[in-house]
Amino acid sequence: MRAITVVEPGGPDALVWAEVPDPEPGPGEVVMDVRASAVNRADLLQRQGHYPPPAGAPPYLGLECAGVISALGPDVAGWHVGQEVCALLAGGGYAERVAVPAGQLLPVPAGVDLVDAAALPEVACTVWSNLVLVAGLQDGETLLVHGGGSGIGTFAIQFGTALGATVVVTARAGKHERLRELGAAHTIDYREQDFVEEVRRVTDGRGADVVLDIMGASYLGRNVAALATGGRLVVIGLQGGRKGELDLNALMTKRATVAATTLRARPAAQKAAIVRGVRDEVWPLVETGRIRPIVERRLPMAEAAAAHRLLEEGDHVGKVLLTTA
Repeated sequence: MRAITVVEPGGPDALVWAEVPDPEPGPGEVVMDVRASAVNRADLLQRQGHYPPPAGAPPYLGLECAGVISALGPDVAGWHVGQEVCALLAGGGYAERVAVPAGQLLPVPAGVDLVDAAALPEVACTVWSNLVLVAGLQDGETLLVHGGGSGIGTFAIQFGTALGATVVVTARAGKHERLRELGAAHTIDYREQDFVEEVRRVTDGRGADVVLDIMGASYLGRNVAALATGGRLVVIGLQGGRKGELDLNALMTKRATVAATTLRARPAAQKAAIVRGVRDEVWPLVETGRIRPIVERRLPMAEAAAAHRLLEEGDHVGKVLLTTA
């Protein structure tokens, strides 16, 4: 098969479409013929040599994909060859075929195009696990989402709204109209406005009950300042750095919580449990149209370098997909 390989860590031109060995399904795995994969910021980090795949994962980039099952390994039940599926991956999505633990498969939701389904698994699993399992977001609460125009952000807006939350987002001004169309109640231009002041203003001084943060260190203090009493900050990215100073008194005064999570390195059993939760609680929202995949652009898999440049420029809204056909 062919896959996107990284000759040596570096810029987008390090990505090369090359012949590699075909995957074989192990016990409890299936092999998928990949129709599309989605580009995630973690892929950019891996390309640069900063985010190696966990042990046992394929060496190729790609944390989610959609396609058709072409082979079943031993001990696989409930799936069949020829079935259209999408999958959460530890790696390997930038390829013509990939082996996937059966517990990380999802059926393509009714009404969703097979290629567009590649935009769903990683964001759905990330957002659902963090907003529901970690933060316990409730109907009537206020959710602040940083990076509202990203794949995570566009999904979190829709999911938070479906849960009955008031969603506030930070994003470049040029993206605000599209984000309001997805359900964002308030949009903040992080380059021109103080998001702490804006969150307080739109909540009558109360603050956000939940903050979903992709920035990390550079936003830590301001995120705590933006929290309501009893608020929950969940850090899922480190685009603003790894180490920050935390005012514990401010946290204690608000009786607030800071949590930080990753998805890729979790044990297979934990990923399977998250995938089951997404299938039970999120897929019905997708199938009724309350949540939809937001796709900025489709590009051929061989043009992965161009897709990475699109993400680095930061002007996209939603996902950039790589297709094999």
